[in-house]
Amino acid sequence: MTTRSDPTDALPVAAFKAAPEDFVVDEVPAYEPSGQGDHLFVTFRKTGLTTDDAVRRLARALGVDARDAGVAGMKDKVAVTTQTVSFLVPKATQADVASLQAALVAAGSDERELTVLASARHNNKIKPGHLTANRFRIRLTKLASADDRARIVRGLERVAEVGVPNFYGAQRFGTDQANAERALAFIRGETRPPRDKRQVRFLFSAFQSSLFNKTLERRIEEGTWADVLGGDLAKKHDTGGLFLVPLEGPDLDDARARAKSGSISATGPMFGASMRQPEGHPAEIEAAVLREANIDADTLARFKHAGEGTRRALRLDVADLRWSESGDDLVVEFALSKGGYATTVLSAVCRLDEGRGGGARHGRSDDPSDTAAANAATPEACADEDERQSGLDIST
Repeated sequence: MTTRSDPTDALPVAAFKAAPEDFVVDEVPAYEPSGQGDHLFVTFRKTGLTTDDAVRRLARALGVDARDAGVAGMKDKVAVTTQTVSFLVPKATQADVASLQAALVAAGSDERELTVLASARHNNKIKPGHLTANRFRIRLTKLASADDRARIVRGLERVAEVGVPNFYGAQRFGTDQANAERALAFIRGETRPPRDKRQVRFLFSAFQSSLFNKTLERRIEEGTWADVLGGDLAKKHDTGGLFLVPLEGPDLDDARARAKSGSISATGPMFGASMRQPEGHPAEIEAAVLREANIDADTLARFKHAGEGTRRALRLDVADLRWSESGDDLVVEFALSKGGYATTVLSAVCRLDEGRGGGARHGRSDDPSDTAAANAATPEACADEDERQSGLDIST
């Protein structure tokens, strides 16, 4: 089963992100601040700034060190985005919304670029991955015809039913798409790894993501990415827990019915020494992908410090998906849990042109949306994966 009825090259072309207002992202926090504590949670809207830019400006306005800030996820620069960041701020510091906005303006910040929406204290710092979801509102422009709009709508109807293959986007692999190869070079002992441990983890995560994508491509070729097979490790979407799908019998039939209903999905590998292994045919697929990369279990064990390994759902569910016509444009809205890519969703139904001089892109190499950050080719871009590899995503 796939979400496409057209070959990728035959999909309609649509421009997006021609202006920041065409790509709107609202972060859904994992929890609300308590109102007490040493950490100030600042919710802000930014336009045309990276998350790092916004954090530095806010830290200067508060008179604190930006390096102590807590960020759940990075957000795109060419977008209008809302998110919450925590700062370690002395309790005596005036930190209400009006005072903070005034301090930003006094420091030369344009309110049209950075607007403080709320501030409240909490006992703990925000950590990477401390978000429930991201909500998107994306305008697709420069559609060639009404027929193209209709084809995209038909594709969105399919996406609403079955989701999309949960590919990692191009930004995961760096601006030159070479980070996975850089990682493979030092993993195989052909070059020395970077001295910066965070950079090692970042590059290793690109290697893991590349092999996950290759595994997903195999499952798409077999027509099983949205199904579960005997031996799969399936993810429960309501709890995040994993369980081994029986190789045969009524429990396998039950698991396949649950996958068809969307309550569970098969998972693919983020290879590492501690990753849980599937059985049967899924194990054969993953072993072949790893073997083709010339990597074995001993090698993964040597790089356990860079990534212990985890599992990632092969299917991305798209929540609250809706669309509307706006003149000749199509406005698409949806929510994704952390780890999902908005361009993965859109690339299932059209070829994306960023509208900033680039050509149309294929759906398996696009900007990320978990942290929706075209600017996020940094170690922080993989922070959500680091959290899962510490053990949060391998529960049963």
